[in-house]
Amino acid sequence: MKAPIGYMSVTALAVLLAGCGTSTANTSGPPQAAKTQVTVAASARTQPVSGETESAVIALGDQAAGARLIAATQHDGLAVYGLDGKRKASHPDMAASHVAISYDYPLNGQPTTLLATIGANDNRLHVLALHDGKPQPTQAQSAALDLAVEGMCLFRNRIDSHLYALILGGGGQIEQKIIYTNAKGKLDVREVRRIHFPSELKQCVDDGNGHVYVSEQGTGIWRFNGDPESALDVTLVDAPGLGHITGETGGLAIYDGGEGSHWLLASQPSVGLINVYDRDHDDAFIGNFAIAKSKSGDDATIEEPGKLAVTSMLLGKAFPHGMLVVGADDDTDFRMVSMAEVASALGLAPGTPQDLRHAPKPPVPSVTALVETPPVKNPGDAADDPAIWANPQNPGKSLVVGTDKKAGLYVYDMHGKVRQFRADGHMNNTDLRTHFKLDGQDVVLVTASDRTHDSVAIYRLDTAAAKLVDVADGEQAAGLGDPYGLCMYRNPDNGKTYVFVNNKDGLMRQWQLLAADGRVHIDKVRQFQFESQVEGCDADDASGSLFVDEEDVALWALSAHPDGGDKMTAIDRVADNPALKSDLEGLGVYDLGNGTGYIVISVQGNDTYAVYRLEGKHEYLGSFAVVANPALGIDGISQTDGLDITSRNLGPGFEHGAMIAQDGRNVMPQQDQNYKYVSWDAIAKALDLKVRTNQP
Repeated sequence: MKAPIGYMSVTALAVLLAGCGTSTANTSGPPQAAKTQVTVAASARTQPVSGETESAVIALGDQAAGARLIAATQHDGLAVYGLDGKRKASHPDMAASHVAISYDYPLNGQPTTLLATIGANDNRLHVLALHDGKPQPTQAQSAALDLAVEGMCLFRNRIDSHLYALILGGGGQIEQKIIYTNAKGKLDVREVRRIHFPSELKQCVDDGNGHVYVSEQGTGIWRFNGDPESALDVTLVDAPGLGHITGETGGLAIYDGGEGSHWLLASQPSVGLINVYDRDHDDAFIGNFAIAKSKSGDDATIEEPGKLAVTSMLLGKAFPHGMLVVGADDDTDFRMVSMAEVASALGLAPGTPQDLRHAPKPPVPSVTALVETPPVKNPGDAADDPAIWANPQNPGKSLVVGTDKKAGLYVYDMHGKVRQFRADGHMNNTDLRTHFKLDGQDVVLVTASDRTHDSVAIYRLDTAAAKLVDVADGEQAAGLGDPYGLCMYRNPDNGKTYVFVNNKDGLMRQWQLLAADGRVHIDKVRQFQFESQVEGCDADDASGSLFVDEEDVALWALSAHPDGGDKMTAIDRVADNPALKSDLEGLGVYDLGNGTGYIVISVQGNDTYAVYRLEGKHEYLGSFAVVANPALGIDGISQTDGLDITSRNLGPGFEHGAMIAQDGRNVMPQQDQNYKYVSWDAIAKALDLKVRTNQP
């Protein structure tokens, strides 16, 4: 298992908070912070419950009159209130300590509002469907939790619209679980990852743009990426003594009033205030306010405001720009505050009511993997690059070679099972070609860039035994400071086979692979230089073209022939295509035959895969992402270093080929890196591409 996902050190706080000073008014910056303390009176109060309640959500209906407040209570179960604070219904069989809400979940083909609760009596995650304001169980089984829960929120991933529950523990841990519909049409959950902070967490909230805010009670407010396939990128928003927090932090809520009115609200229980931050200007502090318990004018304010909920939606005359719900001092009721009055008191524009119930359209089409390998033996950045051998007689018996760049080479079958591991050193990239003549026999020749010995490792793939056999004629020195990317080329006209290896400084060399006395050696025939680091490469044997990723610059095409010179043509540049974000890494070619097909590259900077036409002007055809397949328990693919693609039949599920890629962040559950198999049929459907049906 990997170590816990990183937590930013306390020594970095001062640097992060350098920009957290009080904002000054200007035309391009955030609104000016309030100069004096302001107080906003609550418009309504919920009827107290027996026992305690500290968590509530605003459940929006089709019309303002249909909106309700749903509170999690330990004795009265889920309590439902109208906007006047009067109790409408109770569900005592659903005792809960925390509640969260999400809309537009596709349950059995119908957009459904979901409630997630933490059972007050069983410490389990329960997911309910909300129909006509009534919570109804639709879950296959509740999920047991092994942490003392302090808070919870739901996060909808904008990349693939998957829904996640983030459960906060008293020890500072966050358990992230994916919510999905199983084969029987019931809701189910799987653990995805765990994130660790040093101390108790109180509340989290989804900002709708891929980030989650979380309050660490004694430390401050943090922001991180909610997508488990992205880098965590923890950022400090505010902290006691260094910013605008005094004492402890408590509740959080996101207000979305459209452009210019995107705010984060955060309660400070120790001083009775709620802070407001401008999300349009890097969470700059705007001001804070206290809440008077009523409009009676007796000046009594909530001394310890707790957890929060907010919406900008019109909720009748009393709440024209939405409502803020605040947990009160004794944890038996909530106060409801007009956001129009909050904005007025702070001198802010409340913006335009936003209906955020509908999931945004994902930025690129997505596909899922059907198979994954076990994690590689080594932790950290270890798995790197695969190569596919398609078995022409029995496609289901095809094999995959994959590198562990800290240890050696794997051979996998089409079920992802390990058939062999060779601990031969730091093997970075690998490739293979069939029909290599060795001792008068056609063999599958495999090469790898060996960073332990600064050499080209050479093997014969024993396809019957699913094993690599070393056939190098001694150590084949590459003469490079750090051999990195590698690919092979076979000239179909004369059968000559070559290997390309690049150095980190952009130098690429080409060697011919020559056989003698049952062994293979290399003979340098060419070298050429890129201006910066190059990564993946792949050769199209039919056209004699070599494609190379210069990671921060471009995708290049040049001749694969040894006398091809150093002329390079940029197919696409990072600076010219918004779909590309450095680093460009893995690269593969899907062969449709007759000189046609597709080039696919991994775009590590945004965890997508860009597709280009193989022939002609190599037009960009679109990008796709590989996302979680929770029904199979396979997560998405991200931070991809290497990939390989074939149009050959690889057996059931992969009849028209596959993309096999390294997964740099292997979650669900969190483990060391591995490889995942994606059917080309899924990619072709996502981008309206062709599949090869006339197998050679």
